Amino acid sequence: MRAVVLALTLAFVASQQINIVPEFALDNTYVYKYEALLLGGLPQEGLARAGIKVSSKVHLSAVTENTFLMKLMDPLLHEYAGIWPKDPFVPATKLTSALAAQLQIPIKFEYANGVVGKVFAPAGVSTTVLNLHRGILNILQLNLKKTQNIYELQEAGAQGVCKTQYVISEDTKANHIIVTKAKDLSHCQERIMKDVGLAYADRCAECTKRVKSLTETASYNYIMKPSAAGVLIAEATVEEVHQFSPFNEIHGAAQMEAKQTLAFEEIQKTPVVPIKADYLARGSLQYEFATEILQTPIQLMKISDAPAQIVEVLQHLVVNNVAMVHDDAPLKFVQLVQLLRAATLENIEAIWAQFKDKPVYRRWLLDALPAVGTPVIVKLIKEKFLAGELTIPDFIQALVVALQMVTADLDTIQLTASLALHEKIATIPALREVVMLGYGSMIAKHCVAVPTCPAELLRPIHELAAEAISKNDIPEITLALKVLGNAGHPASLKPIMKLLPVLKTAAASVPIRVQVDAILALRNIAKKEPKLVQPVALQLVLDRALHPEVRMVACIVLFEAKPSVALVSSLSGALKMETNMQVASFAYSHIKSLTRITAPDMAAVAGAANVAIKLMSRKLDRLSFRFSRALQLDFYHTPLMIGAAGSAYMINDAATILPRAVVAKARAYLAGAAADVLEIGVRTEGIQEALLKSPAADESVDRITKIKRTLRALINWKALPTNQPLASAYVKLLGQEVAFARIDRNIIEQAIPLATGPKPRELLKGALKALQEGIAFQYAKPLLVAEVRRIFPTAVGVPMELSMYSAVVGAASVNVKATITPPLPEEIETMTLEQLKKTDVQLQAEARPSIAIQKFAVMGVNTALIQAAVMAKGEIRLIAPGKVAARADILKGNYKVEALPVELPEHIAAVSFETLAVVRNIEDPTAERIVPLVPELSLQNPQTWSSEIPDPDMRAEAPMRPTAPFHKTLCLAVPYIEIKGCIEVHSHNAAYIRNSPFFYIIGQHSARATVARAEGPTVERLELEVHVGPRAAERLLKQISFIDEETPEGKAFLLKLREILETEDKNVPVSSESSSSSRIISSSSSSMSSSRVTELMGFQTANHMEPFKKFHKDQYMAEHGASKAVSSGSAASSFEHIQKQAKYLGNAVPPVVAVIARVVRVDHKLLGYQLAAFFDKPTARVQLIVSSIAENDNWKLCADGVLLSKHKVTTKVAWGAECQQYAVITKAEAGILGEFPAVRLEWEYERLPVIVTTYAKKLSKHIPMAALQAGMRFERATNSEKEIELTVALPTKRTLNVVVRAPEMTLSRMAIPLPITVPINPDGTLSIHIDQDILFRAQNYIYDYTTAQCSMMQDTITTFNNRRYKNEMPISCYQVLAQDCTPELKFVVLLKKDEESEENRLNVKLADIDVDLYALGTDAKVKVNEMEVPVSSLPYQHPSGSIQIRKKADGLSLYAPSHGLQEVYFANGHWKIQVADWMKGQTCGLCGKADGEIGQEYTTPSGYLTKSSVSFAHSWVLPVESCRDASQCRMKLESVKLEKQAILNGQESKCYSVEPVLRCLPGCAPIRTIPVTIGYHCLSTDSNLNMFDGIYEKSVDLRETTDAHVACRCTEQCA
Repeated sequence: MRAVVLALTLAFVASQQINIVPEFALDNTYVYKYEALLLGGLPQEGLARAGIKVSSKVHLSAVTENTFLMKLMDPLLHEYAGIWPKDPFVPATKLTSALAAQLQIPIKFEYANGVVGKVFAPAGVSTTVLNLHRGILNILQLNLKKTQNIYELQEAGAQGVCKTQYVISEDTKANHIIVTKAKDLSHCQERIMKDVGLAYADRCAECTKRVKSLTETASYNYIMKPSAAGVLIAEATVEEVHQFSPFNEIHGAAQMEAKQTLAFEEIQKTPVVPIKADYLARGSLQYEFATEILQTPIQLMKISDAPAQIVEVLQHLVVNNVAMVHDDAPLKFVQLVQLLRAATLENIEAIWAQFKDKPVYRRWLLDALPAVGTPVIVKLIKEKFLAGELTIPDFIQALVVALQMVTADLDTIQLTASLALHEKIATIPALREVVMLGYGSMIAKHCVAVPTCPAELLRPIHELAAEAISKNDIPEITLALKVLGNAGHPASLKPIMKLLPVLKTAAASVPIRVQVDAILALRNIAKKEPKLVQPVALQLVLDRALHPEVRMVACIVLFEAKPSVALVSSLSGALKMETNMQVASFAYSHIKSLTRITAPDMAAVAGAANVAIKLMSRKLDRLSFRFSRALQLDFYHTPLMIGAAGSAYMINDAATILPRAVVAKARAYLAGAAADVLEIGVRTEGIQEALLKSPAADESVDRITKIKRTLRALINWKALPTNQPLASAYVKLLGQEVAFARIDRNIIEQAIPLATGPKPRELLKGALKALQEGIAFQYAKPLLVAEVRRIFPTAVGVPMELSMYSAVVGAASVNVKATITPPLPEEIETMTLEQLKKTDVQLQAEARPSIAIQKFAVMGVNTALIQAAVMAKGEIRLIAPGKVAARADILKGNYKVEALPVELPEHIAAVSFETLAVVRNIEDPTAERIVPLVPELSLQNPQTWSSEIPDPDMRAEAPMRPTAPFHKTLCLAVPYIEIKGCIEVHSHNAAYIRNSPFFYIIGQHSARATVARAEGPTVERLELEVHVGPRAAERLLKQISFIDEETPEGKAFLLKLREILETEDKNVPVSSESSSSSRIISSSSSSMSSSRVTELMGFQTANHMEPFKKFHKDQYMAEHGASKAVSSGSAASSFEHIQKQAKYLGNAVPPVVAVIARVVRVDHKLLGYQLAAFFDKPTARVQLIVSSIAENDNWKLCADGVLLSKHKVTTKVAWGAECQQYAVITKAEAGILGEFPAVRLEWEYERLPVIVTTYAKKLSKHIPMAALQAGMRFERATNSEKEIELTVALPTKRTLNVVVRAPEMTLSRMAIPLPITVPINPDGTLSIHIDQDILFRAQNYIYDYTTAQCSMMQDTITTFNNRRYKNEMPISCYQVLAQDCTPELKFVVLLKKDEESEENRLNVKLADIDVDLYALGTDAKVKVNEMEVPVSSLPYQHPSGSIQIRKKADGLSLYAPSHGLQEVYFANGHWKIQVADWMKGQTCGLCGKADGEIGQEYTTPSGYLTKSSVSFAHSWVLPVESCRDASQCRMKLESVKLEKQAILNGQESKCYSVEPVLRCLPGCAPIRTIPVTIGYHCLSTDSNLNMFDGIYEKSVDLRETTDAHVACRCTEQCA
């Protein structure tokens, strides 16, 4: 009974609940009044807006329970472009009439429980009109829950499936139910949106966490009345806001505001009747894109006959861009692209057939077609190339742009793949590379649009890579890796891993450059799946067995994958024990530069780097620039959401002067997006070797076999890999590699015949002939630089667009004609120098280059029917006409260039920017309305503005009274030339509303530059004439003369000049000298105390250095003794003495050259300057005189220079009236500072212009801080007031000491590393010979001053890497000093201590000779192939000419640079080896690898790194097998057993050395031993394993000391 009562109670309560789902009865037609408004602009009143309004009656009638009909009655469309809210809406009568028929067709839709289902409409209803209906249906979409009043869900709507929050409340008094729902359009599970041109831009999520550039939200409010069937929607209002700013939105933003109202009016009984047509399923409530994709938002075109319109626009571009670019050319070019998008393939083929043979039309078409970006165009370009209608350059240019612009769908990807596999393209490597790279980029774009893109798209590339690996086809492997790198698909990780050295499979056989390309291919994958790439990259960085370059490139990829704090800390911890200084320097500098990064997307990495840098050694910060470096700089301004970043990576190698690789990248940030704009990488591996390595080196098999036989005794000797000469470069745009090039010996060998063959001569002959006949051509080049669009629907059902377009057109007309007298011979190569000297060449050229740039940014409605938007429009137009005539009379030594008058346009440069509100419709193009966003007319009544903006906060921010437009014109007339230049600037903005960048930008801004003739005599031309030779004086237009100071006229002139200068001094403001002098006294005392402290610390300050000592002109390093003042005075007196002998050299010698620059006017008045240069050989004096040629102008500039000795040069530059006003004396002299050669420069000024001294004093205040940042020591000092001294000393050829003494301060820095060696001799002279040709001097410099050097004094060896150790040499056994460790085996240098004399001797093996260098008494002797060469017969030269032996100082030197040995010097008790620079890193032996890696110096022949210098030295001994060996060596290398008992891991163990030890042969006894500490590997004594199997590959368990034998005595039993 209780259960029955409970059931009845629940039923009663349920019957009382109201069904809040909207219901429409079957027999009724519900009439609503509908109005939709869409406005774009700024929210502040008084500014212009643009928009549309739709109003109509809406009739809703039920067909079945869940199917309804909706019909619009009396629809009206209105346009708006005006000042909001004053100006009214304007009816779009013609557009309404054109659409009325479609708008009034009823549509059918499913509706159940408040949810809209499928939508049905006849085929006659366009997608655009149907979307308007969807805007109304979107209001009816209600997911109402009976059990909850506040809830959140992802709701489907016209704009997609977005986050929606519902709030349901009840007004019991009014008997209303109020429903409010809010949509966050920024958080959608599925958003209806289409992006164009954004595939390569990365979304910077971190940039928009704090500030946003785009905010989107919508609010729906419903008032519902209960009815019999449920509830009736009495009124619904929708407000939607899209707010965008390129900067932070809090500083102001443009907004698109949508408003909808749906108000119930009445219920009618007349049902809505569908039309007699098939109602087709047209999708759901979600918006569908129509033709707005094909419609650019910057102009509305009615495309009725696309082919005819294309021809019309094309003709306009061709005709109006001949001599000069037309103002609207960029916009017309965009029109052409838009029309081509609307045309069919047949239309475009017909147009191409019409114009392909007309060069100008053809060029415009080839520039426009790739920008169309449709698959049709790619197909067209392919077909025309295969048909032979496109040249290879045309095809490459068109294809590169087309593949980047085309929409990446599956059909286009397949089309590109078929293009790459076509046999014609496969035969042209450059074409195939372009297509393949584009194929990878296409897949990358497709995967951006479809994140679930299948890995099957990459199967052809994966198969190509696998086949190339199996064939070891390096070019194919490289190409496949670059394609996979462009695609950036995570599925490519496995194929790429096969080429990474982590797997030790195929990667072991591929060159380093391929491993580098494989690592770089991971970069785009790291952007999508960083967790997959990070462990791989870290493993590569930490693997010390890999090449340093591979590890450093992996470091780049690791940090681009944005590692965590733990990963970065792990890396920094591992680097503490890093032995390779190149890797350590690169990683440290990379981490350090990351600590300064401010970009939001790298903030986490910057934080990790700040932690990691504290764990690393600060010593790495002091490494010189010869070690690899990484540098990252960036700037990011959060309020403006704009930034830029630059990265530079320099991977060095001690083996080369040039860096091994250089990579530079630029990245940009804007409005929450980031993109790698440009990246350029260059690898120089092998270039230096290719340039310096002589091809004359003997590559015979016999020689290699002979050297191998010598080296057979080295245990486990491993040749280094061959370094194939190669250079490569690549270019990336927007993160995609678009081009790469490889240069190897084959390419160079193919290029040489082309450069030296007959074709270049024919081209030269043709060019000279064309010049004499005259060349006239016009050229125009358009480019669609950017097309970035984001299109998404609004609540109204009308699409909104954010877009940016940038187009540029450049044009130039050139006319050139040459006259050559006498005419050149037919065979130009037969022309002699004497004939050339008699040639008179005249050239006239006129050019008129111009460029027009237009940029548009649009926010608003863009459909094929109507456009209503706010637009920012920027224009730049530049015109630079010029006309010149040149003449070269070689016989007379006369050369002249003239600038002739040219017709100038009204403005040579114009820049404008304006923001507009625009509305236009397709049916009434003439009714287009364009209103400035910030109208100037409103300034006529400024009193009304204070009441129009009600926000009190805004009034507080800035005064609301608008400011007047800024307008200013600045003009400057150039004297003598009679040219006047003016710049007119106009600006009007909305900064009166708010003081922020956004409001400063909107408005109207323009600047125009004008150049015109000024008032005065007409200028005929500008002349620059140069005359060389003894008759130069005849060309001077004004005689050079100086006033004699001893005459009365001269004295009067000097007295007047002194008065003028004194007056000038009185006008100079006087600073407080007393305070500065007190500062000097106090600072000097403090510097004295500080200097004592630094001296105690072992440093020497600049003020307490040894004095600079000059070189005597007759003595080597003789000190001038006395003070600097005395020595300077003597030098100055000698210079003055020479000057007094002849103040003006023109009285004694003719000028060497005369230069005249003048203005030729119609009044024949002389205006300009002339220069005369004189050279007096007996006094080694040079004089330059620059003087004005104007009448009564005595301004001159006199420059005198005298070479007083080979160590000293003095110059004096004076200028002003008769060169008497101002003067500066410069002295440069060589000497020594302490023990080091040095150079001192002194600048003494007698008098300087006031402006120079004023700015110099201001600049001096910043010197202390600048010196500190540059790492220099700064000290206050009482130096000379009118003198600056720079002293540079060279402690070594690769370091620099610098001391600068200036008034009141001294700056110094010691041991500055130099990137190259300075070729200076101990006497201060530069050892550069000027009697050879330039190439030989360059090669000689590289050979002499960049070669690695190894030497030995007594028993101490200094390696190529400048590491010293003592070598306990075994008696009579050869040690490998240095050898070529590549398979080429170009040379071997052996060292041996003689048993009888215990003197060292060298044996050099190269080519087909053996050279022995040894000492006999105190003399050095030489044998070649066992035959002694008398010293008197030297120099010895090998028949090939590549090997020489010469006497040098007290010894002998062997030179074989083409074999890699620059010099082997031998003297009694001393020897020295220098290897050629290209051999660095490829040598081995006692002298090391010459790779700059000191930590890896003790590397044995097997590649094992030992810690003992003795073990290292002995490992390079050439042992023997028996006592019968002719070398008389009686020792061998063997693993030895540890003699004492070892307990390892609690067990008795037997231990054997993993490093070979030098021991006497059986039957011989040691007579001298030395201790050596080596590593041992141990096994349990119970183990039966053979310890000697691979003992040298075993791990080290302990280190102990044993004896190595260095001298043996053998018995007769010795075998």
